[in-house]
Amino acid sequence: MPTVAAWGTTSPTTDLAPMSIERREPDATDVELEILYCGVCHTDMHFARNDWGYTRYPLVPGHEIVGKVVRVGSDVSRYKAGDLVAVGCLVDSCRTCPSCQENVEQYCDGGMVGTYGSPDPRHGNAVTFGGYSQRMVVNENYVLRVPTNLDLKAVAPLLCAGITTWSPLQHWKVGKGQTVGVIGLGGLGHMGVKFAHALGAKVVMITTSPGKAADARKLGADDVLISSDPQAMAAHAKQFDFLLNTIPVSHDINPYLSLLKRDGTMVIVGALVPLSGQLQSGALVMQRISVAGSIIGGIKETQEMLDFCGEHNIVSDVEMIRMDAINDAYERMLKNDVKYRFVIDIGSIA
Repeated sequence: MPTVAAWGTTSPTTDLAPMSIERREPDATDVELEILYCGVCHTDMHFARNDWGYTRYPLVPGHEIVGKVVRVGSDVSRYKAGDLVAVGCLVDSCRTCPSCQENVEQYCDGGMVGTYGSPDPRHGNAVTFGGYSQRMVVNENYVLRVPTNLDLKAVAPLLCAGITTWSPLQHWKVGKGQTVGVIGLGGLGHMGVKFAHALGAKVVMITTSPGKAADARKLGADDVLISSDPQAMAAHAKQFDFLLNTIPVSHDINPYLSLLKRDGTMVIVGALVPLSGQLQSGALVMQRISVAGSIIGGIKETQEMLDFCGEHNIVSDVEMIRMDAINDAYERMLKNDVKYRFVIDIGSIA
């Protein structure tokens, strides 16, 4: 197997550092790509530090990947050398369960194969390595085409932050005539604002930070609601059709429920940990409110998102870093010190 340069870690207390990893030779249905850019997701940091308790080491993170095809297998028909492509959070699934058959592979009954840190049953259960590396090999069915008019480095975060916000907006049919609140202005929230605005909804950024108001409006928000202001929250009661909750840490969702109209929905996409506070079910019952969750999107939906971004010239707001700045970037993410997503120039890997 060929070896490529990468950055990864061997324990939860070890900084990311250079390492060599093995990549398989492409089979008949594989695409090999040279990785150009890789976004940095909070999930990368959680996996590196084993915050969720199931990380396998050694770990090479990265699932917001943009690259160029360098070769394809003999049966590949969708791509050719030189094509600009992307890889997101999954690189395989069972392909036969109802979820896979309905193009929502992220909910695969057998468990999707994650882009990193995931055993790959089609290849001897070898644990996958992610995009903090020079090259990778992926089955053509899990590779995406990148619109050529977009800024490639700013496309990378669309493969996680983008699809994580796009998928619920599509599933709950958000569009013109609706009022949408995006809770939290970070990597996910800034994409939620851009997408909801482009879909024609009235968009309100909901934040605890008055200092984020100007940025929110630049991104496409029509209004800003400061959630720490009780009077402002009361004035917006029963005003929202849909709330996209991007807060990435444990928090109390009860104060937001009163913002929803009858039959409104709050979708949680940021918090993967238990929420704080006891759910006040009376708010749900009295207004037939729904609280739901959503995670990334399937391959078909992700391609539709990329195509929409190409048509509307939508990309993420990014800060470029060299590979050797990744440990500092993780510390800055903990302080919310980035607008709004770090992207690694993979060409900087020595």
